[in-house]
Amino acid sequence: MRLTIVLIVSLFSGLILAQEGDNVSGTQSCDACEVSEKLKAMETRLVNSETRLVNSETRLMDTVTRLMDTENRLKESENQILELKNKEHKTVIFSAATGGGGNTIGPFNTDTTLIYRTLITNIGAAYSPSTGIFVAPVPGVYYFTIFFHVGRDHGTILRLYKNNELIIKTHDFPSTSDRADNGGNTVFLQLVQGDRVYVQLGANKHVWGTDYDTTFSGFLVTEM
Repeated sequence: MRLTIVLIVSLFSGLILAQEGDNVSGTQSCDACEVSEKLKAMETRLVNSETRLVNSETRLMDTVTRLMDTENRLKESENQILELKNKEHKTVIFSAATGGGGNTIGPFNTDTTLIYRTLITNIGAAYSPSTGIFVAPVPGVYYFTIFFHVGRDHGTILRLYKNNELIIKTHDFPSTSDRADNGGNTVFLQLVQGDRVYVQLGANKHVWGTDYDTTFSGFLVTEM
């Protein structure tokens, strides 16, 4: 824009000088000077307008940048809030006993999923007391324990499965030298959402069924 202004002023100045060469009248010379001054004033005003436009554009860009920064901070805050809300719903702890009123559970002809019907704790509702199966609600590392009390006549064997994979077991052999035994086992398991964990009682074995003795427990250690 500034180059255009200079060219316009130069053009008019050339015309004025030409008029001065052709006219020696003092009045005409003064008129040319007046026109030249007006052109210079016009150039100054145009330059000032250009400067103000540039300044306005700069301020507008600064405003856009601040708005974008504010939007990014809002998105980060929303993500943090969502993460906190999700963490509030990811507490998973359960503990259950077989129940049974002080009677033996088993023996059965085949391996049988042991149902722990007496709920002690079930935060997150991941364990089902109707099926005996724990279903992982979120991916992570979980800790599981199994304990049993058993009489001497049949012995016992408990196997903890992840889906269809045998993970750990605990057992006791029949004996005539003692009245009862206790045993158990523990394990850390990395699970994905939907993995099933359950305990099977071995065929022709039994456990003592009460609200206190034979238990299955677990909790979410850390989310992955």
